[in-house]
Amino acid sequence: MIELYYWTTPNGHKITIFLEEVGLPYTIIPVNIGAGDQFQPDFLKISPNNRIPAIVDHQPASGNSPISVFESGAILLYLAEKTGHLIPQDLRGRVQVLEWLFWQMGGLGPMAGQNHHFNKYAPEKIEYAINRYVKETGRLYALLNKQLADQEFVAGDYSIADIAIYPWIVPYETQRQNLADFPHLKRWFEKIKTRPAVIRAYEKAEAFKSQIVDIEKSRDLLFNQSANTIKP
Repeated sequence: MIELYYWTTPNGHKITIFLEEVGLPYTIIPVNIGAGDQFQPDFLKISPNNRIPAIVDHQPASGNSPISVFESGAILLYLAEKTGHLIPQDLRGRVQVLEWLFWQMGGLGPMAGQNHHFNKYAPEKIEYAINRYVKETGRLYALLNKQLADQEFVAGDYSIADIAIYPWIVPYETQRQNLADFPHLKRWFEKIKTRPAVIRAYEKAEAFKSQIVDIEKSRDLLFNQSANTIKP
């Protein structure tokens, strides 16, 4: 059984999509980041960076004590290797999937995240910051569109690379992007959107929508952390 420490963010959706795709039994433990649940000592034991998602695998392949994993990319890779699904077994295919997985983790996620922040959440609308991240998000969309020009999925067959990227494209309107400008990306997006596992994953998120705290009430928790946030 997998315990999934989860909230309704793009990174949270990655893991529910994977688990629904492969049919691995799991239970969701909600971590309401707007209410400060991510700072609870028990959660920090498995996710020291106070971020969701995180998992605890109570049946690791080693057969020993439970294993905890934090960081969504690490979780996807761990689960893909555990199940043998959604990652190629050949070296070249595996490398390509990992390239695009890390591209999302190091590029699309952080840049789109800053896009969201300055576009939607920042108390002051800073034109330079908004333009910087909207343009960079567009550049990354264009690169993804180019990658998808002659293949159905990002790295050949459907994989953890697609699962990692898709939830960060879902809020494209917030990111001030028009999918019509990226026809290959749009085709890919619409195809993944209709996958039964993806639909189920987003339906899971609906159960927690009523618990989402107004951003004004949780601004300090989410956006004003510093070195003092990390307790010895």
